[in-house]
Amino acid sequence: MADSHTEDSTQPELMEDGEPFLSNLDIFLFSLIAGLIIYWVMFRKKAEAIPEFKKAPAARESSFIEKMKKTGKNIVVFYGSQTGTGEEFANRLSKDAQRYGMKGMAADPEEYDMSELSRLKEIDNSLAIFCMATYGEGDPTDNAQDFYDWLQESDADLDGVNFTVSFSSCFFFIFVNDDGNLEEDFVSWREQFWPAVCEHFGVEATGEESRPFDSKNPFLSPVTVNRKLNKGGDRHLMHLELDITGSKIRYESGDHVAVYPTNDSNIVNKLGEVLGVDLDTVISLNNLDEESNKKHPFPCPTTYRTALTHYLDVTSCPRTNVLYELAQYASDPKDQENMRKMASSSPEGKALYQTWVLDSSRNILAILEDLPSLRPPIDHLCELLPRLQARYYSIASSSKVHPNSIHICAVVVEYQTKTGRTNKGVATNWLKNKVPTDNGHKATVPMYIRKSQFRLPFKSSNPVIMIGPGTGIAPFMGFIQERAWLKQQGKEVGETVMYFGCRHKNEDFLYQEELEAFEKEEVLTQLNVAFSRDQEKKVYVQHLLKNNKEEVWRQIHKDNAHIYICGDARNMARDVQTVFYEIAEELGGMTHTQAVDYIKKLMTKGRYSQDVWS
Repeated sequence: MADSHTEDSTQPELMEDGEPFLSNLDIFLFSLIAGLIIYWVMFRKKAEAIPEFKKAPAARESSFIEKMKKTGKNIVVFYGSQTGTGEEFANRLSKDAQRYGMKGMAADPEEYDMSELSRLKEIDNSLAIFCMATYGEGDPTDNAQDFYDWLQESDADLDGVNFTVSFSSCFFFIFVNDDGNLEEDFVSWREQFWPAVCEHFGVEATGEESRPFDSKNPFLSPVTVNRKLNKGGDRHLMHLELDITGSKIRYESGDHVAVYPTNDSNIVNKLGEVLGVDLDTVISLNNLDEESNKKHPFPCPTTYRTALTHYLDVTSCPRTNVLYELAQYASDPKDQENMRKMASSSPEGKALYQTWVLDSSRNILAILEDLPSLRPPIDHLCELLPRLQARYYSIASSSKVHPNSIHICAVVVEYQTKTGRTNKGVATNWLKNKVPTDNGHKATVPMYIRKSQFRLPFKSSNPVIMIGPGTGIAPFMGFIQERAWLKQQGKEVGETVMYFGCRHKNEDFLYQEELEAFEKEEVLTQLNVAFSRDQEKKVYVQHLLKNNKEEVWRQIHKDNAHIYICGDARNMARDVQTVFYEIAEELGGMTHTQAVDYIKKLMTKGRYSQDVWS
């Protein structure tokens, strides 16, 4: 389970597993062997000059060697990046260098004269790394195209490039694609890569980790801001800011922040009352399965109260296997029969489970209250309940503007069930109560960063179309902040178009002042807002897209715009995608099949990205 803005449900971020022809380990070993061969060749053969670029750009900042000398850098990581993944990995590698007493810089090959690789030997203990992504059918990224052409046209290969490198310099190539779990592959490769570099240069790590916090070791972040975003209505939409000063945590616009909530003490206390147990009893649950890797279901020794508060999921609807195991403890034969029926595969049993448990949103406490004869031993219940999971939120800030804080935008989940109970979202209600105080006591949130592929285009001059109704606006606040920052740096920034939707303009127009200010400053080229309930006929973001179809088609088909969608997967994301099909059919002269294929190709090229949940 995960709480993603509006629902306590996991944001699906998994991609299909794919096996690349060469694994990262293969590439690592190949790189190491190539480096050793080069080292041997250097003592046998005089260095050859690297061929000149045939398409050398005239008006560019061309010398990365001079820049490295001026800034004291000895490692350069060149990246080929289309959606930002290669650039992100290059930045992380360049920052890793400081852990080994080195200094690194990430560099765009499009901005430098790559024939200067022959001069790398002028810098002692130098290292060049190439982090190259591909897209589509293995095509080079836009910023690596000139470098690729040069390699092709000059018949250059890795050996040819490396002949001019002295024994104190070395080249490593990484190839980035979207197969499998990219983050895990990169981390695994990096763990093998740096020890090899250390051995080559005879250095040791300084122990300064760049990402020390993860799911098993979250950072306890103080909450510095917690304010209500909406001006009216019966919902509570909130903006929180988490302080990460001094943590060395790094994030990028589009990443997710994971938070570990705790269960409502009222639910925990009621469970203790219903089961008739002293929740402060110290316990240690041992796994009787000798083949299991886990000795305990959660950290032990502990108390029932701690287990039910911090470790166990007590608010989700129990799965059928849990009902089957608990059925033996029902003293009423009818209750026992119904519980076993719900756990069966019969149509009648499935229908009963759907209506009595799922449709009625009964959690374990509601089931115990509605089945008075069911009183299982609390030890067995603790064994059966699933673990309480972290909740993920799209980060609503840019690290370029807010390097020491992470922003969250969320709606507090609270609703009436068919049984008349009030169910509350675990994480959002817990976050709602994390209010900063002046009494010296800091409200804190255990958190860590989950990397995402939801990235702004590598070229800031590319237009972006952002579609995010409700709290789906979260990542786009970070995107807009970053585009504003790029503009302030003198970069060429393309059209930045926002499609936002809410119920009423005067109630839940989230970040209205900020968005209108960005529009006034011309950071936002267009701000299109659908107020669904301000008129008799409901209007949603997909309707605004259809109204602007000519402009949308130009941006996508002619101007190479990148499309981003964040929010509800079940309805909004599907309806928006349908509109894009219709626009492609109408203005692109395509059949429906061709339009579907057209959008799929945009996805493959990283130009149609979704951060959605159901």
